[in-house]
Amino acid sequence: MGGVAMLARRAGHEVTGADQHTYPPMSTLLENEGIVLHEGYHEEPMHDKPDLVIIGNALSRGNPAVEYVLNQKLNFTSGPRWLGENYLRGREVIAVAGTHGKTTTSSMLAWILDFAGLDPGFLIGGVPLDFNVSAREGSGCFVVEADEYDTAFFDKRSKFLHYRPKVAILNNLEYDHADIFPDLAAIETQFHHLVRTIPGNGTIISNGTDASLERVLIRGSWSDLQRFSFDGKHDWHVEMLNPDGSELRFSYQQQLLGTLQWSHCGRHNAMNACTAIAAAVATGLPAATAIEALSSFSGVKRRLELIAQTQNIQVYDDFAHHPTAIRLTLEGLRRKVGNARVLVALEPRSNTMRAGVHADELGPALMAADYVWLKTGDGIDWDPQVALAPLEGRCKVVTRVDDMLKQMQNALNPGDHVVFMSNGGFEAAPSRLAASLGSA
Repeated sequence: MGGVAMLARRAGHEVTGADQHTYPPMSTLLENEGIVLHEGYHEEPMHDKPDLVIIGNALSRGNPAVEYVLNQKLNFTSGPRWLGENYLRGREVIAVAGTHGKTTTSSMLAWILDFAGLDPGFLIGGVPLDFNVSAREGSGCFVVEADEYDTAFFDKRSKFLHYRPKVAILNNLEYDHADIFPDLAAIETQFHHLVRTIPGNGTIISNGTDASLERVLIRGSWSDLQRFSFDGKHDWHVEMLNPDGSELRFSYQQQLLGTLQWSHCGRHNAMNACTAIAAAVATGLPAATAIEALSSFSGVKRRLELIAQTQNIQVYDDFAHHPTAIRLTLEGLRRKVGNARVLVALEPRSNTMRAGVHADELGPALMAADYVWLKTGDGIDWDPQVALAPLEGRCKVVTRVDDMLKQMQNALNPGDHVVFMSNGGFEAAPSRLAASLGSA
Protein backbone atom coordinates (compact mmCIF):
# COMPACT_ATOMS: atom_id res chain seq x y z
CA MET A 1 0.00 0.00 0.00
CA GLY A 2 2.91 2.35 0.68
CA GLY A 3 4.27 1.67 -2.78
CA VAL A 4 0.86 2.27 -4.35
CA ALA A 5 0.69 5.60 -2.51
CA MET A 6 4.09 6.62 -3.90
CA LEU A 7 3.10 5.70 -7.44
CA ALA A 8 -0.11 7.73 -7.12
CA ARG A 9 1.83 10.71 -5.76
CA ARG A 10 4.31 10.61 -8.62
CA ALA A 11 1.42 10.47 -11.08
CA GLY A 12 0.42 13.91 -9.82
CA HIS A 13 -2.32 13.01 -7.35
CA GLU A 14 -2.62 14.56 -3.91
CA VAL A 15 -2.19 11.61 -1.57
CA THR A 16 -2.77 11.15 2.16
CA GLY A 17 -2.94 7.94 4.11
CA ALA A 18 -3.95 6.36 7.41
CA ASP A 19 -2.42 3.40 9.20
CA GLN A 20 -1.61 2.16 12.67
CA HIS A 21 1.93 2.01 14.05
CA THR A 22 3.80 2.96 10.89
CA TYR A 23 7.53 2.42 11.16
CA PRO A 24 10.66 2.83 9.01
CA PRO A 25 11.64 2.31 6.32
CA MET A 26 8.16 2.76 4.80
CA SER A 27 7.06 5.64 7.03
CA THR A 28 10.23 7.55 6.16
CA LEU A 29 9.81 6.91 2.44
CA LEU A 30 6.22 8.16 2.48
CA GLU A 31 7.12 11.30 4.37
CA ASN A 32 9.94 11.98 1.92
CA GLU A 33 7.39 11.80 -0.90
CA GLY A 34 5.29 14.49 0.74
CA ILE A 35 2.51 12.07 1.68
CA VAL A 36 0.71 13.04 4.88
CA LEU A 37 0.26 10.15 7.31
CA HIS A 38 -2.59 9.96 9.81
CA GLU A 39 -2.17 7.66 12.80
CA GLY A 40 -5.15 5.38 13.31
CA TYR A 41 -8.35 4.91 11.33
CA HIS A 42 -10.71 7.87 11.66
CA GLU A 43 -13.23 9.58 9.46
CA GLU A 44 -11.83 13.12 9.86
CA PRO A 45 -9.20 12.89 7.06
CA MET A 46 -12.01 12.07 4.60
CA HIS A 47 -14.32 14.94 5.51
CA ASP A 48 -13.17 16.79 2.37
CA LYS A 49 -14.56 13.92 0.28
CA PRO A 50 -11.53 12.53 -1.57
CA ASP A 51 -11.97 11.52 -5.20
CA LEU A 52 -10.89 7.98 -4.42
CA VAL A 53 -10.19 5.91 -1.31
CA ILE A 54 -7.86 2.93 -1.79
CA ILE A 55 -8.53 0.41 0.97
CA GLY A 56 -5.91 -2.09 2.08
CA ASN A 57 -6.69 -5.72 2.80
CA ALA A 58 -5.90 -5.33 6.50
CA LEU A 59 -9.12 -3.34 6.97
CA SER A 60 -12.50 -5.00 7.39
CA ARG A 61 -16.10 -4.13 8.16
CA GLY A 62 -16.45 -2.38 11.50
CA ASN A 63 -13.35 -0.28 10.95
CA PRO A 64 -14.40 3.38 11.50
CA ALA A 65 -12.77 4.59 8.29
CA VAL A 66 -14.32 1.79 6.23
CA GLU A 67 -17.77 2.43 7.68
CA TYR A 68 -17.47 6.15 6.87
CA VAL A 69 -16.50 5.40 3.26
CA LEU A 70 -19.52 3.14 2.83
CA ASN A 71 -22.01 5.37 4.64
CA GLN A 72 -20.94 8.47 2.70
CA LYS A 73 -20.91 6.58 -0.60
CA LEU A 74 -17.32 7.60 -1.32
CA ASN A 75 -15.61 6.15 -4.36
CA PHE A 76 -13.34 3.30 -3.27
CA THR A 77 -11.22 0.51 -4.71
CA SER A 78 -8.39 -1.83 -3.74
CA GLY A 79 -4.68 -1.29 -4.16
CA PRO A 80 -4.15 -4.21 -6.57
CA ARG A 81 -7.08 -3.19 -8.75
CA TRP A 82 -5.91 0.44 -8.86
CA LEU A 83 -2.41 -0.71 -9.78
CA GLY A 84 -3.66 -3.06 -12.48
CA GLU A 85 -5.91 -0.48 -14.09
CA ASN A 86 -3.64 2.56 -13.80
CA TYR A 87 -0.07 1.30 -14.08
CA LEU A 88 0.05 -2.22 -15.48
CA ARG A 89 -2.43 -2.08 -18.32
CA GLY A 90 -0.55 -1.97 -21.62
CA ARG A 91 2.85 -2.67 -20.02
CA GLU A 92 4.90 -5.85 -20.03
CA VAL A 93 4.45 -7.12 -16.48
CA ILE A 94 6.75 -9.54 -14.68
CA ALA A 95 5.06 -10.94 -11.58
CA VAL A 96 7.05 -12.65 -8.82
CA ALA A 97 4.89 -15.03 -6.78
CA GLY A 98 5.55 -17.60 -4.07
CA THR A 99 5.36 -18.11 -0.33
CA HIS A 100 9.01 -17.08 0.11
CA GLY A 101 11.51 -14.97 -1.78
CA LYS A 102 9.12 -12.58 -3.55
CA THR A 103 10.70 -9.37 -2.30
CA THR A 104 14.31 -10.44 -2.82
CA THR A 105 13.67 -11.94 -6.26
CA SER A 106 11.69 -8.87 -7.37
CA SER A 107 14.54 -6.65 -6.19
CA MET A 108 17.13 -8.75 -8.04
CA LEU A 109 15.09 -8.62 -11.22
CA ALA A 110 14.50 -4.88 -11.02
CA TRP A 111 18.22 -4.34 -10.50
CA ILE A 112 19.13 -6.56 -13.48
CA LEU A 113 16.77 -4.63 -15.76
CA ASP A 114 18.00 -1.28 -14.45
CA PHE A 115 21.64 -2.38 -14.82
CA ALA A 116 20.87 -3.13 -18.47
CA GLY A 117 19.50 0.41 -18.94
CA LEU A 118 15.87 -0.66 -19.40
CA ASP A 119 14.40 1.70 -16.77
CA PRO A 120 11.94 -0.77 -15.22
CA GLY A 121 9.01 0.23 -13.08
CA PHE A 122 8.45 -1.79 -9.94
CA LEU A 123 6.31 -2.28 -6.87
CA ILE A 124 8.05 -4.32 -4.20
CA GLY A 125 7.01 -5.22 -0.65
CA GLY A 126 10.36 -4.11 0.74
CA VAL A 127 13.03 -1.54 -0.01
CA PRO A 128 15.79 -2.64 -2.42
CA LEU A 129 19.06 -1.08 -1.29
CA ASP A 130 20.03 -0.36 -4.90
CA PHE A 131 17.04 1.97 -5.29
CA ASN A 132 16.13 2.95 -1.71
CA VAL A 133 12.45 3.11 -2.70
CA SER A 134 9.83 0.37 -2.86
CA ALA A 135 8.06 1.67 -5.96
CA ARG A 136 9.04 3.42 -9.18
CA GLU A 137 7.02 4.20 -12.28
CA GLY A 138 9.79 3.61 -14.85
CA SER A 139 9.32 3.57 -18.60
CA GLY A 140 10.08 -0.07 -19.42
CA CYS A 141 8.56 -3.31 -18.19
CA PHE A 142 7.08 -3.44 -14.70
CA VAL A 143 8.21 -5.84 -11.96
CA VAL A 144 5.55 -6.49 -9.33
CA GLU A 145 5.74 -8.56 -6.18
CA ALA A 146 2.70 -10.77 -6.65
CA ASP A 147 1.17 -11.58 -3.28
CA GLU A 148 -1.32 -14.41 -2.89
CA TYR A 149 -3.00 -12.72 0.09
CA ASP A 150 -6.56 -11.54 -0.49
CA THR A 151 -7.22 -8.21 -2.21
CA ALA A 152 -9.64 -6.47 0.16
CA PHE A 153 -12.63 -7.08 2.42
CA PHE A 154 -14.85 -6.68 -0.66
CA ASP A 155 -12.66 -8.76 -3.02
CA LYS A 156 -11.42 -12.07 -1.63
CA ARG A 157 -9.39 -13.05 -4.70
CA SER A 158 -5.61 -13.08 -4.40
CA LYS A 159 -3.93 -9.77 -5.19
CA PHE A 160 -1.91 -11.18 -8.07
CA LEU A 161 -5.02 -11.84 -10.15
CA HIS A 162 -5.18 -8.12 -10.92
CA TYR A 163 -1.72 -7.95 -12.51
CA ARG A 164 -2.07 -9.91 -15.82
CA PRO A 165 1.66 -10.68 -16.21
CA LYS A 166 3.41 -11.79 -19.39
CA VAL A 167 6.18 -13.41 -17.33
CA ALA A 168 5.38 -15.07 -14.00
CA ILE A 169 7.84 -16.49 -11.50
CA LEU A 170 6.47 -19.20 -9.19
CA ASN A 171 9.16 -19.49 -6.51
CA ASN A 172 7.54 -21.97 -4.12
CA LEU A 173 4.22 -22.71 -2.47
CA GLU A 174 3.56 -23.64 1.16
CA TYR A 175 0.65 -23.22 3.51
CA ASP A 176 0.44 -19.70 4.93
CA HIS A 177 -2.16 -17.01 5.65
CA ALA A 178 -4.26 -19.25 7.87
CA ASP A 179 -6.59 -16.31 8.51
CA ILE A 180 -7.58 -16.35 4.83
CA PHE A 181 -7.06 -19.85 3.43
CA PRO A 182 -8.49 -23.00 5.06
CA ASP A 183 -5.80 -25.26 3.59
CA LEU A 184 -3.01 -25.54 1.04
CA ALA A 185 -5.41 -26.63 -1.69
CA ALA A 186 -7.20 -23.29 -1.47
CA ILE A 187 -3.93 -21.43 -2.13
CA GLU A 188 -3.11 -23.77 -5.00
CA THR A 189 -6.44 -22.83 -6.59
CA GLN A 190 -5.51 -19.14 -6.45
CA PHE A 191 -2.14 -19.89 -8.05
CA HIS A 192 -3.89 -21.78 -10.81
CA HIS A 193 -6.14 -18.79 -11.40
CA LEU A 194 -2.95 -16.74 -11.84
CA VAL A 195 -1.62 -19.28 -14.36
CA ARG A 196 -4.89 -18.92 -16.28
CA THR A 197 -4.25 -15.18 -16.78
CA ILE A 198 -0.82 -15.60 -18.41
CA PRO A 199 -0.98 -15.36 -22.21
CA GLY A 200 0.08 -18.13 -24.57
CA ASN A 201 3.09 -16.09 -25.69
CA GLY A 202 4.04 -15.50 -22.06
CA THR A 203 6.43 -17.42 -19.82
CA ILE A 204 6.03 -19.27 -16.52
CA ILE A 205 9.23 -19.91 -14.55
CA SER A 206 8.46 -22.45 -11.83
CA ASN A 207 10.37 -24.26 -9.10
CA GLY A 208 10.72 -27.74 -10.53
CA THR A 209 11.11 -29.41 -7.13
CA ASP A 210 8.00 -27.94 -5.50
CA ALA A 211 5.20 -30.51 -5.37
CA SER A 212 2.52 -27.90 -4.69
CA LEU A 213 3.45 -25.93 -7.80
CA GLU A 214 3.48 -29.11 -9.85
CA ARG A 215 -0.09 -29.78 -8.72
CA VAL A 216 -0.99 -26.24 -9.82
CA LEU A 217 0.54 -26.75 -13.27
CA ILE A 218 -1.04 -30.18 -13.79
CA ARG A 219 -4.41 -28.42 -13.67
CA GLY A 220 -3.48 -26.61 -16.87
CA SER A 221 -0.77 -24.40 -18.33
CA TRP A 222 -0.99 -22.57 -21.65
CA SER A 223 2.29 -20.61 -21.68
CA ASP A 224 5.97 -21.40 -22.22
CA LEU A 225 6.82 -23.35 -19.08
CA GLN A 226 10.39 -23.36 -17.75
CA ARG A 227 11.47 -25.00 -14.51
CA PHE A 228 14.44 -24.17 -12.30
CA SER A 229 16.19 -25.99 -9.45
CA PHE A 230 19.47 -27.33 -8.12
CA ASP A 231 18.75 -30.43 -10.22
CA GLY A 232 20.40 -30.53 -13.64
CA LYS A 233 17.36 -32.22 -15.21
CA HIS A 234 15.36 -28.96 -15.23
CA ASP A 235 15.64 -26.11 -17.73
CA TRP A 236 17.46 -23.73 -15.38
CA HIS A 237 20.13 -25.13 -13.09
CA VAL A 238 22.04 -23.39 -10.31
CA GLU A 239 25.04 -24.90 -8.50
CA MET A 240 26.60 -23.65 -5.27
CA LEU A 241 30.36 -23.66 -5.87
CA ASN A 242 30.92 -22.59 -2.25
CA PRO A 243 28.92 -24.16 0.61
CA ASP A 244 27.69 -20.74 1.74
CA GLY A 245 26.33 -19.81 -1.69
CA SER A 246 28.70 -16.89 -2.28
CA GLU A 247 29.79 -18.37 -5.62
CA LEU A 248 27.22 -19.82 -8.03
CA ARG A 249 27.18 -21.37 -11.48
CA PHE A 250 24.18 -21.23 -13.82
CA SER A 251 23.15 -23.38 -16.78
CA TYR A 252 20.22 -23.44 -19.15
CA GLN A 253 19.26 -26.76 -20.75
CA GLN A 254 22.68 -28.10 -19.74
CA GLN A 255 24.54 -25.25 -21.43
CA LEU A 256 26.83 -23.33 -19.10
CA LEU A 257 25.89 -19.66 -18.83
CA GLY A 258 28.43 -18.32 -16.34
CA THR A 259 29.40 -17.97 -12.70
CA LEU A 260 28.51 -15.40 -10.09
CA GLN A 261 30.49 -14.19 -7.11
CA TRP A 262 28.54 -11.96 -4.77
CA SER A 263 28.14 -10.95 -1.13
CA HIS A 264 24.97 -12.94 -0.43
CA CYS A 265 24.56 -16.43 1.01
CA GLY A 266 22.19 -19.36 1.32
CA ARG A 267 20.39 -21.85 -0.87
CA HIS A 268 17.32 -19.62 -0.95
CA ASN A 269 19.25 -16.74 -2.50
CA ALA A 270 20.86 -19.10 -5.01
CA MET A 271 17.38 -20.12 -6.15
CA ASN A 272 16.19 -16.50 -6.14
CA ALA A 273 19.12 -15.53 -8.34
CA CYS A 274 18.45 -18.38 -10.76
CA THR A 275 14.84 -17.44 -11.29
CA ALA A 276 15.62 -13.71 -11.58
CA ILE A 277 18.12 -14.51 -14.34
CA ALA A 278 15.57 -16.75 -16.07
CA ALA A 279 12.95 -13.99 -15.99
CA ALA A 280 15.42 -11.43 -17.33
CA VAL A 281 16.25 -13.76 -20.22
CA ALA A 282 12.51 -14.18 -20.90
CA THR A 283 12.33 -10.42 -21.46
CA GLY A 284 15.14 -10.60 -24.02
CA LEU A 285 18.26 -9.89 -21.96
CA PRO A 286 21.42 -12.00 -22.38
CA ALA A 287 22.07 -14.27 -19.39
CA ALA A 288 25.61 -12.88 -19.12
CA THR A 289 24.23 -9.40 -18.52
CA ALA A 290 21.90 -10.67 -15.79
CA ILE A 291 24.71 -12.55 -14.05
CA GLU A 292 27.00 -9.53 -14.21
CA ALA A 293 24.29 -7.34 -12.73
CA LEU A 294 23.79 -9.63 -9.74
CA SER A 295 27.48 -9.41 -8.85
CA SER A 296 26.74 -5.85 -7.66
CA PHE A 297 23.28 -6.49 -6.20
CA SER A 298 23.15 -4.81 -2.78
CA GLY A 299 20.23 -6.67 -1.25
CA VAL A 300 17.03 -5.56 0.44
CA LYS A 301 16.35 -3.75 3.67
CA ARG A 302 15.39 -6.19 6.44
CA ARG A 303 16.47 -9.27 4.48
CA LEU A 304 19.38 -10.33 6.67
CA GLU A 305 20.39 -6.68 6.52
CA LEU A 306 23.57 -5.91 8.44
CA ILE A 307 22.59 -2.78 10.33
CA ALA A 308 25.52 -2.49 12.75
CA GLN A 309 28.97 -3.87 13.40
CA THR A 310 30.47 -2.75 16.67
CA GLN A 311 32.70 -4.36 19.29
CA ASN A 312 33.18 -7.10 16.66
CA ILE A 313 29.48 -7.97 17.02
CA GLN A 314 27.32 -7.96 13.89
CA VAL A 315 23.61 -7.11 14.17
CA TYR A 316 21.15 -8.07 11.42
CA ASP A 317 17.52 -7.13 10.84
CA ASP A 318 15.48 -9.76 9.00
CA PHE A 319 11.86 -10.06 7.90
CA ALA A 320 11.65 -13.88 8.06
CA HIS A 321 8.61 -15.13 9.99
CA HIS A 322 7.58 -18.42 8.34
CA PRO A 323 9.57 -21.45 9.60
CA THR A 324 10.90 -22.25 6.14
CA ALA A 325 12.25 -18.73 5.66
CA ILE A 326 13.68 -18.75 9.18
CA ARG A 327 15.45 -22.06 8.58
CA LEU A 328 16.90 -21.13 5.18
CA THR A 329 18.10 -17.74 6.38
CA LEU A 330 19.83 -19.15 9.46
CA GLU A 331 21.33 -22.09 7.59
CA GLY A 332 22.78 -19.70 5.02
CA LEU A 333 24.25 -17.49 7.71
CA ARG A 334 25.66 -20.51 9.54
CA ARG A 335 27.50 -21.65 6.43
CA LYS A 336 28.87 -18.13 5.98
CA VAL A 337 30.10 -17.53 9.55
CA GLY A 338 31.26 -21.07 10.37
CA ASN A 339 31.65 -21.70 14.09
CA ALA A 340 30.90 -18.13 15.20
CA ARG A 341 27.93 -17.84 17.54
CA VAL A 342 24.56 -16.99 15.99
CA LEU A 343 22.02 -15.51 18.41
CA VAL A 344 18.40 -14.98 17.34
CA ALA A 345 15.57 -12.82 18.62
CA LEU A 346 12.25 -13.83 17.07
CA GLU A 347 8.80 -12.25 17.19
CA PRO A 348 6.06 -14.59 15.86
CA ARG A 349 3.81 -11.80 14.64
CA SER A 350 1.98 -13.01 11.53
CA ASN A 351 -1.59 -14.25 11.90
CA THR A 352 -0.53 -17.73 10.85
CA MET A 353 2.30 -17.96 13.37
CA ARG A 354 0.23 -16.46 16.19
CA ALA A 355 -2.44 -19.08 15.57
CA GLY A 356 0.15 -21.82 16.00
CA VAL A 357 -0.28 -23.34 12.54
CA HIS A 358 3.50 -23.78 12.22
CA ALA A 359 4.35 -24.17 15.91
CA ASP A 360 5.68 -27.70 15.45
CA GLU A 361 8.07 -26.49 12.74
CA LEU A 362 9.47 -23.54 14.69
CA GLY A 363 11.98 -25.34 16.90
CA PRO A 364 13.56 -27.33 14.04
CA ALA A 365 13.72 -24.13 11.95
CA LEU A 366 15.88 -22.49 14.63
CA MET A 367 18.38 -25.32 15.07
CA ALA A 368 21.19 -23.46 13.30
CA ALA A 369 21.16 -20.81 16.07
CA ASP A 370 23.27 -21.09 19.20
CA TYR A 371 20.65 -19.31 21.32
CA VAL A 372 17.14 -17.96 20.73
CA TRP A 373 14.95 -15.39 22.44
CA LEU A 374 11.25 -15.73 21.56
CA LYS A 375 9.15 -12.65 22.27
CA THR A 376 5.51 -13.61 22.90
CA GLY A 377 2.42 -11.55 23.56
CA ASP A 378 -1.36 -11.52 23.32
CA GLY A 379 -2.90 -13.82 20.76
CA ILE A 380 -0.33 -16.61 20.99
CA ASP A 381 -2.48 -19.75 21.04
CA TRP A 382 0.30 -22.29 21.61
CA ASP A 383 2.94 -23.09 24.22
CA PRO A 384 6.25 -21.46 23.21
CA GLN A 385 8.21 -23.71 25.57
CA VAL A 386 6.88 -26.81 23.84
CA ALA A 387 7.59 -25.33 20.40
CA LEU A 388 11.20 -24.58 21.36
CA ALA A 389 11.82 -27.96 23.05
CA PRO A 390 14.06 -29.16 20.16
CA LEU A 391 16.56 -26.45 21.14
CA GLU A 392 17.17 -28.29 24.43
CA GLY A 393 17.43 -25.23 26.63
CA ARG A 394 19.22 -22.97 24.15
CA CYS A 395 16.35 -20.50 24.35
CA LYS A 396 14.41 -18.05 26.49
CA VAL A 397 10.78 -16.96 26.22
CA VAL A 398 10.15 -13.30 27.08
CA THR A 399 7.10 -11.06 27.05
CA ARG A 400 8.84 -7.66 27.07
CA VAL A 401 11.35 -6.36 24.55
CA ASP A 402 13.15 -4.39 27.27
CA ASP A 403 13.83 -7.59 29.22
CA MET A 404 14.98 -9.36 26.09
CA LEU A 405 17.46 -6.62 25.20
CA LYS A 406 18.96 -6.63 28.69
CA GLN A 407 19.45 -10.38 28.55
CA MET A 408 21.01 -10.14 25.10
CA GLN A 409 23.43 -7.42 26.15
CA ASN A 410 24.62 -9.59 29.03
CA ALA A 411 25.02 -12.65 26.80
CA LEU A 412 26.90 -11.12 23.87
CA ASN A 413 30.56 -11.80 23.16
CA PRO A 414 32.90 -10.38 20.52
CA GLY A 415 32.49 -12.25 17.23
CA ASP A 416 28.78 -12.94 17.72
CA HIS A 417 26.18 -12.55 14.98
CA VAL A 418 22.79 -11.34 16.25
CA VAL A 419 19.70 -11.75 14.05
CA PHE A 420 16.36 -10.07 14.80
CA MET A 421 13.45 -11.74 12.96
CA SER A 422 10.01 -10.14 12.68
CA ASN A 423 7.58 -9.01 9.99
CA GLY A 424 6.80 -5.95 12.12
CA GLY A 425 8.70 -3.16 13.82
CA PHE A 426 9.77 -5.33 16.82
CA GLU A 427 9.62 -2.14 18.95
CA ALA A 428 12.84 -1.01 17.21
CA ALA A 429 14.74 -3.77 19.03
CA PRO A 430 17.49 -4.19 16.37
CA SER A 431 18.46 -0.51 16.35
CA ARG A 432 18.15 -0.28 20.12
CA LEU A 433 20.59 -3.15 20.61
CA ALA A 434 22.97 -1.68 18.07
CA ALA A 435 22.82 1.71 19.84
CA SER A 436 23.51 0.12 23.21
CA LEU A 437 26.57 -1.67 21.84
CA GLY A 438 27.84 1.54 20.33
CA SER A 439 27.57 3.38 23.63
CA ALA A 440 28.99 0.60 25.78
